[in-house]
Amino acid sequence: MSERKMAAAALEKLKEQAGINRASLRGKTLILLGAATCGRAVGALEVAKTFRDEIERLQLDAAVVEVGCMGHCYAEPMAIIYKPGFSGICYGYLNEGVASRLVQDFLVEGDPCVEFALAATGINDFIPTFQDFPRGIVEQKTVMEHCGFIDPENIEDYLAVGGYGSLAAALDREPSGVIKEIKASGLRGRGGAGFPTGLKWEMCSSSPESTRYVICNADEGDPGAFMDRTILESNPHLVIEGLAIAAYSAGAGKAYFYVRAEYPLAVERIKKALQQAAGLGIIGKAMLGAEYSLDIEVFQGSGAFVCGEETALIASMEGEPGLPRHRPPYPAVAGLFGKPTVIDNVKTLSYVPLIIKNGADWFKATGTEKSPGTAIFALAGKLVSTGLTEVPMGTTLSQIIYDVGSGIAGNKKFKAVQIGGPSGGCLPEETLETPVDYESLSKAGAMMGSGGMVVLDENDCMVEIARFFLDFTQKESCGKCTFCRLGTKHMLDILERITKGKGQPEDIDLLLELAEDVRAGSLCNLGKTAPNPVLSTLRYFRREYDAHINEKRCPSLMCKDLIAYYILPDKCERSCDACVGSCPVEAIFSNEDRIKVVNQEKCVKCDSCMVACPPQYRAVIKVSPPEEVLRREREKGVK
Repeated sequence: MSERKMAAAALEKLKEQAGINRASLRGKTLILLGAATCGRAVGALEVAKTFRDEIERLQLDAAVVEVGCMGHCYAEPMAIIYKPGFSGICYGYLNEGVASRLVQDFLVEGDPCVEFALAATGINDFIPTFQDFPRGIVEQKTVMEHCGFIDPENIEDYLAVGGYGSLAAALDREPSGVIKEIKASGLRGRGGAGFPTGLKWEMCSSSPESTRYVICNADEGDPGAFMDRTILESNPHLVIEGLAIAAYSAGAGKAYFYVRAEYPLAVERIKKALQQAAGLGIIGKAMLGAEYSLDIEVFQGSGAFVCGEETALIASMEGEPGLPRHRPPYPAVAGLFGKPTVIDNVKTLSYVPLIIKNGADWFKATGTEKSPGTAIFALAGKLVSTGLTEVPMGTTLSQIIYDVGSGIAGNKKFKAVQIGGPSGGCLPEETLETPVDYESLSKAGAMMGSGGMVVLDENDCMVEIARFFLDFTQKESCGKCTFCRLGTKHMLDILERITKGKGQPEDIDLLLELAEDVRAGSLCNLGKTAPNPVLSTLRYFRREYDAHINEKRCPSLMCKDLIAYYILPDKCERSCDACVGSCPVEAIFSNEDRIKVVNQEKCVKCDSCMVACPPQYRAVIKVSPPEEVLRREREKGVK
């Protein structure tokens, strides 16, 4: 019997047993509760306990299954209830009270409580999928298809949806055949640079060295990015399967998950998934009865952002400081312990089983010619619907922000989208029709990056945004390269002066000069791309820099040193002391006429007075430059 037939036969037996075990769910009410980090942060575990307690109290034939993230993080805690005789219904914004009511009203009395429903779902072999959700018009979930719909801590759920079938199929082929399929698909690394995945595998597999390694890079550290964490928490077996196929193709007998320790739930679930897969003979010695063996280990990183760069990651795994190394040689030629090493991130490896299952042509049918497939983004910032989304490459920024993210929160105006992580670029409204792919974003002044997307509104100051992201990359610089270590510090000092109203006209030219020096003189991409937020904001928002420098004014009223709070006497209700009571430093007082005045020397500009002022008055305003406030206070007669 061939390895393929042996692997397939072994897998079929596992799937058959999983089907028998899952048959107990048939005819039973299922409550699938999102229990990834996003759900847990807002009380998902307490909601799950309420569901279980009420079900036990009422002696109902129902099961609560803790699943991963469905992508709609804005509506967490979320749950899908599938009750026989009803379509599956997705509920959001849950709490213990709503959970108790759903058990009583829906599970017992049959009232689906549509006032709490977000969407209807379908269900196939106990695996629900969204059928009616507005953002589903744009989304195309492939990697995320089962995220939030299967139990990430139960391998039988993964087997039930065809899991590890691609691994069995890969074992039927020569490693070169698997690599050929990946190369034909055009899959590019989803970690930032977009290097062809199949070519990387081929470089490693063709090495004369017999000892080779494969590493899953899950060191996700971008502000506003949580794609890798969500996938690991929601469907860890998919990533394991992709990692195993990569290792088989590259001829590696050892593979690693490099996960930052700040992801405790992801670490816990990936370790449990590995134990389950090894226990069933899917991973380990003689995988699925084939001759190939693979040992997979979890390595927890210490959280250094620079260790997302592959050579710095390798250094940290070898017990050395996480410092980037010169390339060439590339890791595929000489990587971990000097041996050929394939390093792919979570998203890249997650596509691999899908390509093996459906074929290269299937993958290329989505996306663009040079950027096939889908892209996964973490939507953060000033959006109505934050969360995780997967869309075809070539989808425009406008579609993602307005069709998927539901537009800007609070009826504010869109200002910019920061894409590509801290080293990405800030793109304005006129670029919203830019397609999301590697070439188009680069041309616009940004980059694909790992998939973080932070949306900014009219209240965001682009000079301060550039300062914020440069502050992050400067602090995360490993310090190896002089231009990165000192150049970003000089740039940061200039930006801080500008946001404090102390900038000079010549600072703009100096920023541009330093940016080019840092890009040219840095070894790794952290340094080479660190100036991007500054360059993109100078390109698109030069007027804001000019206002800060020439007028000592922040048009967005965000930079604290360039704003002051003022209480309009004609709108202030003199008998109301809401602002006075809300001020944490007692900077607000009443003059002889009961007109409220802000002591500018004591004011810490915390915004509490604006929040506390009743909406019918709206007497508290922010003014820039601060000198305007002093003039108005003089008009009040305040000395």
